[in-house]
Formats: sequence, structure tokens, C-alpha cells
Amino acid sequence: MTHSHGRRVVITGYGALTDLAHTAPGSWAAMRDGRSGIRSIDLPNFDDFQGWTVRIAGQVRDWTPDFLEHREAKRIDRCTLLGMGAAEEAVRHCGLDFTAGDPTRRGIVIGSGIGGIQTIEDGVVVLHSKGPARLSPFTVPRLMVNAVTGNISIRFNLQGPASAHATACASSGHAIGDAMGYIRRGHADVMIAGGAEAAVTPLCVGAFMTMKALSTRNDAPEKASRPFDVDRDGFVLAEGAAMFVLESEEHARARGATILGELVGFGNSSDAGHITAPDAEGRGAGNAMKWALEDAGLNQDQIDYINAHGTSTPLGDKAEVAAVKKIFGERSRLGGGLVMSSTKSIHGHTLGASGAVEMIACLHAINDSIVAPTINLDTIDPDCDGIDLVPNTAREMPVRYAMNNTFGFGGHNVTLICGKYQG
Repeated sequence: MTHSHGRRVVITGYGALTDLAHTAPGSWAAMRDGRSGIRSIDLPNFDDFQGWTVRIAGQVRDWTPDFLEHREAKRIDRCTLLGMGAAEEAVRHCGLDFTAGDPTRRGIVIGSGIGGIQTIEDGVVVLHSKGPARLSPFTVPRLMVNAVTGNISIRFNLQGPASAHATACASSGHAIGDAMGYIRRGHADVMIAGGAEAAVTPLCVGAFMTMKALSTRNDAPEKASRPFDVDRDGFVLAEGAAMFVLESEEHARARGATILGELVGFGNSSDAGHITAPDAEGRGAGNAMKWALEDAGLNQDQIDYINAHGTSTPLGDKAEVAAVKKIFGERSRLGGGLVMSSTKSIHGHTLGASGAVEMIACLHAINDSIVAPTINLDTIDPDCDGIDLVPNTAREMPVRYAMNNTFGFGGHNVTLICGKYQG
């Protein structure tokens, strides 16, 4: 069956590097079990600065990019290295030989909110201490957001459609939706899509800190990210990457690929309101969900699980719940059949990579019939009440279709929908 707006798009491989694990299945296992990846910040130059009120984050620890020579890895920013590492796993997992076949039918779209920020911070220090002549000639190719796309496309000879999205926390959601479109329209047969972020740096922690966006629960890192809880006090910054191999249904079936799920819907909108605060009633978020449902040709009753954007900010969580109630009505009420959880309670907020990281939880929900919990949900905020938020313990339940929400600064809203593949 060909979808009314083009070819069907399936997922055949995935990979991830998160504060939970160095693989996608390992990251899922921690989400399912509610094992937090948030710890005290471990950076070599962090304590050179005074005045930190935030000392916690989610970091990818004890990892080296062993697929590159040390000299080559030093020329690449950590953001890109994380993205490349996730892509290595996804390509391995999908079982497709990227050295054979037509490279112009394969492409890549990634998202990153901030890109190579460590390179920028290091460059500024060199500029002021040693002068411009001492800047690394690799500064620009390290810092640019599209370095993730460029390096992965070179590594796997992807000569088809290639681009990068930088729409804050919605970046990888946009990337996956964009990649899906290229396959639907027949411009590519295979796309790598996802996101990468490595923003646990002094500048980023400090900048979000002075915005009062981050949790200051330094004495209990694992308890700091608490979406929808009455005692939430901001999000927890995290780094990470997740990548997926998307294929047209025909291409995947022709090579006998194992199909993990089908991408069926994509919606995106703008609040056109405030540069950082969400629309209080969640109108833009609601439009993204509504349009994703229309794009998928589904009604509200067919969605069983929503992976919430759920960052643990007072305004954001409340707006998202309002939007879900408006779009899903009776279905969203307790006992109505729809459940929603925020895995950011477990792995923190990976900014531009969050849509991709959280797509892992959506894929496993449809395949394993298990929904990851919202941990640290001890007392639901009355403004977030009335929805089943899967508090503290994973839920076994059949999931036909899962919805993935990512909303970013700038008013960007993205919703993706995936479902079980039915040939």
C-alpha cells in the first residue's frame, strides 16, 4: 500500500550515545528501568569559574571514538563525534552495505541546537590569550552545526539529499521529519536521520543557569529532572546523540531488512509568540500534534502513547498538558486509554538531540509493549493533573502508535508519529 502522499517510510536501524549507555538498546534499558543518568558535572575546567548554582548534568562518560584514529578525532568537535558514534551503530544495526549500491539514493539529515560549542569556547580563549594567528585551521569545520551531517556523509558515501536543522530543542524532530519527506517523495531510498548535542560546557551551563532555566537540585542529581511534579525547578542539561536508518518500504523489503517500525506522521508549527517561553495554552504544540495526526491519516483514538517534550520547567510542562487535553479530549483523561511520559526525567534534556533520543522510547513502546516511566513524579502539579503520566514505574501495555513531541526555543514545535509496521 502506498500512502496517499508518497512512499511508506520504515526504520531499519538505530544507534545512540547517551548519559545512560553507549548503545541504543542500553539507553532503552535504562529508560525502561527508570535509571537516571544525571550526575555531578565532570569537566576539566569547570571549577576554574566561580558562582556556579548549577553543578549537575547528563554526560556521556568513559567513551572514546574508537572508529577514528586519535589524530583524526582531535580535529572533530565532540558534538560531531557523538553523532558519528551513533551513526556507526545505526549503520551496523540495519545490515545494509553502504559500500555497494547507488550512493546518490542515500542521504542524511541531522539536527543540533548548538553544534560545536566547545570549539567556539576554546577558540575564544586562544584568541584572547595568544592572538588570531594561533587559532586552529580546523575551527570552522569543527564548530559548524552541519559538521555532523558532513562527516557522516563522507564516512558512508551518502551523496543524496543532505542538510542540517538548528531549531533549538526541535532540531532532530525536524531532521527526522525532513528525511522522511525525501523518501516519501522518491528523492532517496535510504536516509540517516537524527541528532547530536554536546552542550555540557561552561558557557552553555552558565548561560542556561543565568536564564534560570536549569534545576539547582545539586545535592540529588538523580532527582533533579522531575517533569510534571509540583516541586520541579527547571530542566537538567544533557549531551547525547541518536541516529536512525530510514528506508522506503520497497527498499527495505527487497533486501529482507528487519523493520523496527514505520514513520507515519510529521507535523510542525511555530508559536510566533515569545523567543523562549511556550504559548501558555499550548496552541502551537497542539497544531503540531493535530497536523501530525492528519499527515498520518489517524484519529486521536489510535494513539496509545505520547513521549512528552516534558522538560521539567514550570511553564513548558503545563502548556504541553493543556495542548494534549485540547487535542485528545476524553481520550487523554485518566482511564481514557492514552498515556504520556517524559523520559527526560531519566536522561535529562539533550536539547537538539532530544527528539531522536526519545524516538528510541517510542520504537520500543510499539515493539516491546512497554512504556517508559516519568520518574521523580512524587506529587503531580495540579496544573498537569488529569492525564496518566506513568509515574515512576514502566507500564506494560500494547502500543499501536506512539507520538513523539519536541518543542524548542524560538517557538518551534515538532510532532512525529511511529507505529508497528504492517506489510
